[in-house]
Amino acid sequence: MNPERPEQPERPEERGKPIGRRVLLGTLGLGALGVAGAPVLQRGMESFLAGAAERDPTGLTGLLPNGGGFRYYSVASSVPRRNAGNYRLTVDGLVDRPASYTLAELRALPQTRLVRDVQCVTGWRVPGTPFEGVRLSRLLDAAGVRPSAGAVRFTCFDGVYTESLTLDQARRSDVLVALRMQDKDLGHSHGGPARLYVAPMYFYKSAKWLAGITVTEDVRPGYWEERGYDVDAWVGRSNGRDDAPTG
Repeated sequence: MNPERPEQPERPEERGKPIGRRVLLGTLGLGALGVAGAPVLQRGMESFLAGAAERDPTGLTGLLPNGGGFRYYSVASSVPRRNAGNYRLTVDGLVDRPASYTLAELRALPQTRLVRDVQCVTGWRVPGTPFEGVRLSRLLDAAGVRPSAGAVRFTCFDGVYTESLTLDQARRSDVLVALRMQDKDLGHSHGGPARLYVAPMYFYKSAKWLAGITVTEDVRPGYWEERGYDVDAWVGRSNGRDDAPTG
């Protein structure tokens, strides 16, 4: 056990040195550059992760930190690409007028723009994200939903992912077949050329690479619901979380 050492007088060279004016201004300048450049760096990181995710069959790129931006997930080992020439969205099931829409036909319909936070059930959040597309209720009305219907099932052209909503949820004004995100056409990594967007629910409900809308009698649990997630995925009121609502 060492004896207590007597307090030693402070030597001049141990004192903190004052910061010079040039150093202070330089530090402030670098801070300003960091603030100004942050959005550019963030977009660059998101672009890099998007490209990496498209070539990553494991989905591990979704675990990389992304500074408040989007994470990129897929439950399929690979996802085929669709474009304006070969994309089709079908509406069928308990309807009087089944339909098939091209991308051009979807773009020709009245568009709705929403700006909401995006909240993932894994915890990350992207504030103030614009989405634009066709209200799902418009497509359902055009198809003529039958009285026996009570739910809507969504399938995706990745061949794996599915989702569902009750008919009342699907008819909400903040549920879209989205064609644009962040004021540009949906890219492949974000589920383009068309995806589901369910603004008030956790983001797993907003199925990417949307291919089919099938009206059914009852809700059929989707991909993640079959693995334990809540069927009703309201932000802040489900999955044991307490996030602030996105609406």
